[in-house]
Amino acid sequence: MSPPLRRSAPSPLSRLAARCGKEDAASAAGRPLRGGRWNAPRPAPANAARGFTLIELMVAIAVMALIAIMSWRGLDGMVRSQELTRQRTDGLLVMQTALAQWKTDLDALQAIEGTQPIAWDGQVLRLTRHGTRQPDDGAMVVAWTLRAVGNTTQWLRWQSGPLRTRGEWNDAWQHAAQWARTPSEADRRSETVLMPLMQWQLFYFRGGAWSNAQSSAGTPVGPQVPGGLSPEAASVPDGISLHLMLPPGGALAGGMTIDWVNPLQGGNKS
Repeated sequence: MSPPLRRSAPSPLSRLAARCGKEDAASAAGRPLRGGRWNAPRPAPANAARGFTLIELMVAIAVMALIAIMSWRGLDGMVRSQELTRQRTDGLLVMQTALAQWKTDLDALQAIEGTQPIAWDGQVLRLTRHGTRQPDDGAMVVAWTLRAVGNTTQWLRWQSGPLRTRGEWNDAWQHAAQWARTPSEADRRSETVLMPLMQWQLFYFRGGAWSNAQSSAGTPVGPQVPGGLSPEAASVPDGISLHLMLPPGGALAGGMTIDWVNPLQGGNKS
């Protein structure tokens, strides 16, 4: 009869395998492992930051571009408005300066024996006035005319140097008429371009009535005075009315009338 079988003792290798199997089972069951700690998974916080989607970025870029365009248009409008205001202000200053010079020339009119103080032929106005600094510096001839300069028609002014003899005055008087029609290069360099102007007319006030400057200047009344001039041609009018037609697009446009009163007749008011 054979002896009964004995249960053999487990080997160290089999005991290690059994232990690892128990630990795997415990880990799967959610129990802490022997000799260590088990960390349960934590849920993600509700307010965790997330990135922008491509559509959101495109919408944001489009909105920013629209704001930039609107801002640029606003700045462009402001710049244009400032430029127009500056041009209008400069135009008004130029006009005021030209009209102030006009009044100064008329206030300085001087009737010298044997000379003509003022003459208008429809194209050029010639004046005889005293010097710009002192009355005893001698007389001078001043001319105003309308002539094309470049692409615009401009109001121009020319003046001679000091004149002390009748011969010098006569030469300057004739030169002023020539300057208005066919100016030389030297004349162009010495002339003053005042402002754009379409047309102008002059009227004199004499004998209590207004009349065209051309007709009144050429109407002899009474005997001639020295120099072969009529008393009217040799005298300063009681008043002068200047009618200007300003072109569109400037500081001012349309018709303008400037009246001047002889200081000897109007108590030094014009």
